[in-house]
Parts: sequence; C-alpha cells; structure tokens
Amino acid sequence: MIIGGGPAGYAAALRGGLAGLSIALVEKEKVGGTCLHRGCIPAKEFLETATVYRTVVGAKEFGVSVDAPTVEFAQSQARKQKVVDQLWKGLQGLLKKRKVTVFAGTGSLGAGHVVTVDDGTELVGRHVILASGSVPRTIAGFDVDGQIVMTSDEVLGLDRLPASAVVVGGGAIGCEFASMLADLNCEVTVLEALPKILPGCDSDVADVVLRSFKKRNITVRTGVAVTGHTPAADGRSTTVAFGDGEQVTVEAVVVSVGRRPLSDNLGLEGTGVVVDQRGFVEVDEYMHTGEPGVFAAGDLVNTPALAHVGFAEAVVIIDQILGEQVVPVDYSKVPWCIYCHPEVAFAGLSEQAARDAGFEVIAKKDPYGGNGRALIVGEPEGLVKVICEKLPDGRAGRILGVHMVGPWVTEQLGQAYLSVNWEATPDEVAHFIQPHPTLSETFGETVLALTGRGLHVG
Repeated sequence: MIIGGGPAGYAAALRGGLAGLSIALVEKEKVGGTCLHRGCIPAKEFLETATVYRTVVGAKEFGVSVDAPTVEFAQSQARKQKVVDQLWKGLQGLLKKRKVTVFAGTGSLGAGHVVTVDDGTELVGRHVILASGSVPRTIAGFDVDGQIVMTSDEVLGLDRLPASAVVVGGGAIGCEFASMLADLNCEVTVLEALPKILPGCDSDVADVVLRSFKKRNITVRTGVAVTGHTPAADGRSTTVAFGDGEQVTVEAVVVSVGRRPLSDNLGLEGTGVVVDQRGFVEVDEYMHTGEPGVFAAGDLVNTPALAHVGFAEAVVIIDQILGEQVVPVDYSKVPWCIYCHPEVAFAGLSEQAARDAGFEVIAKKDPYGGNGRALIVGEPEGLVKVICEKLPDGRAGRILGVHMVGPWVTEQLGQAYLSVNWEATPDEVAHFIQPHPTLSETFGETVLALTGRGLHVG
C-alpha cells in the first residue's frame, strides 16, 4: 500500500510493480504529484520560455535580425500544460501496465496496516509506504489570494505575468522565479532574510548568480525580513514592508520560503509512526518508521526535497521488501540542480563546508570565459569549482565536491557527481578525455589542473 502518488510514491509503485509485487496506490489528485503538476516540470517549462525569449532578444549578436519580439504568456501556459499532460498520461499508462491499482482520495493509516480512503474504502497492505509529499510554506501577514500574494502553485497557473513582483526568499525556488520573471520583462525585487542568496551553495557560485542578477536589474536585498504588506485600494498592487522601515510597491508577491511536509491527514492512530514538531515523519537510514513494515519517503521525511531523492528512497524501500541488499542514500553527495540563469549544479561539499567538516582542502576553479563552446553559444558567464581533500604530501586527494554555475551545467553534472560518489582523485579522473569543443571541458580542465599539470588552467 502506498499513500501518495508523487515521485517517491509512484517510483515505488513502478519499481515494485515491475518486480511482480501486488500494489495499490492512493492519490488525492493526479499521479505525478507536485513535481509534475505544480513544480519541477511546469517551472522548468516557463524557464525555457524565458531562455527562448532571451535568445531571440539577443539574436542580433549572431547576425540574426528579429523585430520587436513579444511574449504571449498564455501560449507558454498552454505549452506547459501540453507537456504536463503528455507526461501524466504516460505515467498513468506505466502504472496500468505494471498492474498498480490506483484509488482516488486521501489515504490515512491506522493500526494493523489498514489504509482508509476518505470514501470509506479500507485496504490492507503487508507493507505500507507513506509518501504524501509537501505543500508550499506561507508566512504570517501574507495570506495567499492567488491574485496579489502567490506561492509557486499560483504562479505556475498564471496566464499573464505581473509588471513587477517581490520574491520573498532567495533560495533555489525563489531564484528560479526571480530569473524567469526578470527575463520576461518583470521588474523583480528579491528579499532574503539570510546573509546571502542560495544558502548551501558554494560562495563563489552564489556570487556569480548575484552578479548576473544585478546586471539584469534584479534588485537583491539580503539580511532583511518582510513584515507585511498593504494592498492598494484598487486591488492592483500592494506595498511590501521589509527591513528597517523600507517599502516597495509591486503588482505581485511571490512567497518562496520552502515547503512543509503534508502529514496532516495521515491519521497514524494506533501505529508507532512518529511525526516530529515540524511535521516530518521520522525514519532511519533505511526509511523505516517506528511501525514495523511501514516506510516513509520523499518530501514527507527530513531529507533533501528533490524528486530524484524521492526516486532513490523508493528504490531503497522496494528492494528491502524484495529481500535484496540495499545501500542507503548518501544525502551529503546527492546531485542538486537550480535552473535560474545562469544555471547552478553541484554535488558534495562546498569549500567552506569541507573546511567546517575538518578537511584540509585544495580547491581549483576555472571560468567558462575561457571555454570555446561557451563563447560560441554566447554564455561565458560562470565557473567550475572542484574541492579536494589535501593529502599529507600536499597533492590533491579524493574529490569532495564539485560546484558549477554557467551554461547548461545541470546537464554537465553527471561526471562530477560520479567523481564525488566514487571518491575519485584528480589523477584518476584526468585520464578520461573530454571532447572538444564542449562545455564539459571546463570540468576536465579544472581536474587536470589539480594534478599539478593543467593545460589551459594553471
């Protein structure tokens, strides 16, 4: 029995179904969850719209004349929905092919592994997986109305964009929305309570994004908290108060301060499942809850809120049910991708995190400005940074982290992710040839430089 049809839930269903398990899945809306319908996929579609528009606006540099390009956001919305629907139908077909029975409704767990759907249907599973996902967090004084104050859910449903917006929160989701809105001619102000945007990213990477935002006239204020807002009488704008008595008037406020686990309706009476004060279901490294035979995964547990982490956790659970040996997810080395412009991607420790963990480190970075392909595509902004453990003889040992910012780095992270997770050294990775001219050469050049004998990087 699986409660929740998002990435963790449907991945468990697909893997278990392929192995011949009898599986029922309870989903209150549409299988695919937030990621497919109100998160990863629609957000990236709109970011692609921004990329296309930015490319067309800059086409003259490549000798291509385009007169006064405009954005028809309703058309982008329609295209987004077409992509989402295609993936949703494909997922439904896969679940059916693997003989997964889907029940529409909200599922709650009681004693004896009994799952009750809100229509009264009772189901019993030898094993139960809790994967009910998450919802956007909100903040006091900013009641979501879908017109002026929005979360990611409402922004992704717009058919027209505001002329100006405050994005509350400078994390991954906030930076993606700020980047997209600014590229599509919205005047954007980012307000972040922490000292810097993209907390958790390597400082060199975050600094590149910050410089890019400023060049694109995105106002970024860090170390400031929002205190409330006052809507205009005509309902077309609002004035946001922040910091020490400062204000900004905008047409929209995008609240982007993370997500909270959706554990409210799980029931759990008569079970040993424990929910902490923040709403997360407590699990061990193998995703076991406090109730024998009951697991939890995805945004419902306090692990990185990433769809691919949910996939990995589902694999850990199903393979245990099948009686196979499993390796728990190493959350310190999972891949992270942020799709703002410029893109950000990383795996492993940042330089500061490595030092805080007690490592002596050697770090090397290489800018995309010296990469031929980056110059060809007109995206020279960014860098690759590789952090290694420093050996007693002063040489670079195992690669602890790779942090990238620049053109299409989300598609280049693969070899860096493998290097970190295989605990490879620069000497080992440098043996592999990078094709030329490619963007991935920058990673190769940085690693080669860490051997002490780089080509273009000293």
